[in-house]
Amino acid sequence: MGSPVRVLAEATPATRDRYVDLLRVASLAAVVLGHWLMAAVTPDGVGNLLAVVPALQPLTWLLQVMPVFFFVGGFAHALSYRSLLRKRPEGSTDSVYAAFLRARLQRLLRPTMVFVLVWGAAALLIQLLGGGGGLTGVTLRLVTQPLWFIGIYLAMVAFTPPLLRLHERYGWGAFAGLAGAAAAVDVLRFAAGVPYVEFLNFAFVWLAVHQLGFLRADGRLGVGPALPALRRPALLAGGGLVAAVALVAFGPYPLSMVGMPGEKVSNMAPPTLALLCHGLWLVGAVELLRAPAARLLARPRAWRTVVAANGVAMTAFLWHLTAMLGVYGAMLALDVPLPEPATAAWWAQTPLRLAFAAALTAVLVAAFRTFERPAAPATPPATATATGTGSAPLAALGATLCLLGVLGLSMVGFAGLLEGRTALLIAIPVTAPAAVATTLCGWLLVERAGRARGAR
Repeated sequence: MGSPVRVLAEATPATRDRYVDLLRVASLAAVVLGHWLMAAVTPDGVGNLLAVVPALQPLTWLLQVMPVFFFVGGFAHALSYRSLLRKRPEGSTDSVYAAFLRARLQRLLRPTMVFVLVWGAAALLIQLLGGGGGLTGVTLRLVTQPLWFIGIYLAMVAFTPPLLRLHERYGWGAFAGLAGAAAAVDVLRFAAGVPYVEFLNFAFVWLAVHQLGFLRADGRLGVGPALPALRRPALLAGGGLVAAVALVAFGPYPLSMVGMPGEKVSNMAPPTLALLCHGLWLVGAVELLRAPAARLLARPRAWRTVVAANGVAMTAFLWHLTAMLGVYGAMLALDVPLPEPATAAWWAQTPLRLAFAAALTAVLVAAFRTFERPAAPATPPATATATGTGSAPLAALGATLCLLGVLGLSMVGFAGLLEGRTALLIAIPVTAPAAVATTLCGWLLVERAGRARGAR
């Protein structure tokens, strides 16, 4: 009998799009590597290598690959929701939405809640014992920052059914509408000076990228009827790259596609039209690599590697900053010299730091990977009716609470727990305990709404 990974890999249906699984793993791995490389830690604090060496900022056009992950999410969400619709009892859609949310969010929220609860308990203990200064305090503030991505992903899952209906009716028009809305927001922001309007692009930009995943699920990113000699991926890549370069060169947008400390305008927070164009060129580029990647993934060993990595990808993402800052903390505790960032000595030490960070991440993955294992697949209740379950509103409320809680925690962090440190989330002060409680309540509501129930 083979290993679980080998058994799972060998049981893969021939119809499965293996390239999507590779893109999911590769995009998260690129984010992890980017975070490890950008960290410029000194005994005085944590800085950003891209701020120390601005000439490296063009690398963000390769390492900022979150658009690829959200694009892949759109593809997977379309297939998952349609599959549940086909299995639903006749006339029932209420239970389908709840089952869809539970199915899509389980592997996301279970490891996330474990991460949040473990770090919350550790932070409380550290601060009760009088710690929390220096690198420890910085760590308590930074480890939750990547949770913003999970918050955005939650919104994508929650909005999948209505946006999928728009896609089925309008196709490319639905994407164009979201992209046009993102452009209008930037015009109002930069030309008219309308306050707070820029935050709408957290929805418009990322949901537009997500919509491209729907188009891929329907095979509409290939050759178009009006373009028999050209492939849409080439047009997306070329057009997106030219537009992004033009916006950065002649518009108010910074060069870096990730946030920079102290900058007046960020392409990331909130997202801009330049970031959307960057996402277009990335999506086009990865689609152009689809055929050679498919040939590679037909090899059993390559596919087993992707299957194994997919089983722990979210856990590794959640804990990678913990591992990196743990390595730096150990170096400081052992009086290992930390060279000035971007010096020859710093670059020479980089491979060793990365190796230790990868090793510690592997240890943390081994400890927490069990929480990423999928539970039994969710299906709509076999005896549900179109009315009477009420599960869809409950599931939507749960997803909203999870979204607000996770985003709030990503902003406030775990530093200053005993002092009641707050951060503003849509003009509402939020504390870490409140964010954790909100997320936990939302998760429980999603679980309750999506759990199959018998006839009343």
